[in-house]
Amino acid sequence: MAQQPRLLGLPGAFLDALGGMSALALEGGRRTWDVRRWWREFLDQCDFLASVTILPVMLVAIPFGAVISLQLGQLVAQLGAQSLTGAAAVTGMIQQVAPIVTALLIAGAGGSAMAADMGARNVRDELAAMEVMSVNPTHRLVTPRLWASTIVAVFLISLVVVAGTAGAFFFNVVVQGVSPGAFFNGATTLVSLPDLLVGLFKAGVFGFVAASIACYRGMTCDRGPVGVGKGVTDAVVQTFIAVFVLNYVITVLYLAIFPPSI
Repeated sequence: MAQQPRLLGLPGAFLDALGGMSALALEGGRRTWDVRRWWREFLDQCDFLASVTILPVMLVAIPFGAVISLQLGQLVAQLGAQSLTGAAAVTGMIQQVAPIVTALLIAGAGGSAMAADMGARNVRDELAAMEVMSVNPTHRLVTPRLWASTIVAVFLISLVVVAGTAGAFFFNVVVQGVSPGAFFNGATTLVSLPDLLVGLFKAGVFGFVAASIACYRGMTCDRGPVGVGKGVTDAVVQTFIAVFVLNYVITVLYLAIFPPSI
């Protein structure tokens, strides 16, 4: 197939990559209904992603919750409202920290492995061989990875919230002396159902985007070990950037629709 002419310059390269990733994600999602062709690969990817992210996610979430609790505790103590620390910490964990931590671990641990695997297949001409055998590599390989990353990210967010809340509880209750009842009462008062839903939505979107970028960078990397390594690095860095940009956009829209209230 003749290679299409690419736009010149950095903006052109960015738009070219963005278009390629979007096209790959749309093509991968187009065959979602044909589950019988990719469900085994889906289960394998779910098992792999869960095995490499569960423990790191919990270990990262605990310090995040502790830092949020300590910082907020210092501020609200001056206002005589230390009982609100739990509410602010849990709300921040659900809305912001949990989806971002989950996405970064999915991209760093799972996405890098996806990019390396797809890059190795590209170097060994496995993708071209699949096309020769009338097997679409996007439908067979990318689709299960997209949905595995999405589903695992949604399930991992609960672990992040639990671990982060445990860290916030320890430092707010044990270190700063707030009563456990005040900590949990404030948390359950301020957190609402839309907060939980937007956290799950963010996690799913971030997981889908991480898998899309990783697969695209792996399938389009240069030949040789150096090309595969560069593809893995590009996948992780670009996923981090995309996650923070999307988090800002989704948060702005959410706050416009559901303004925060006390």
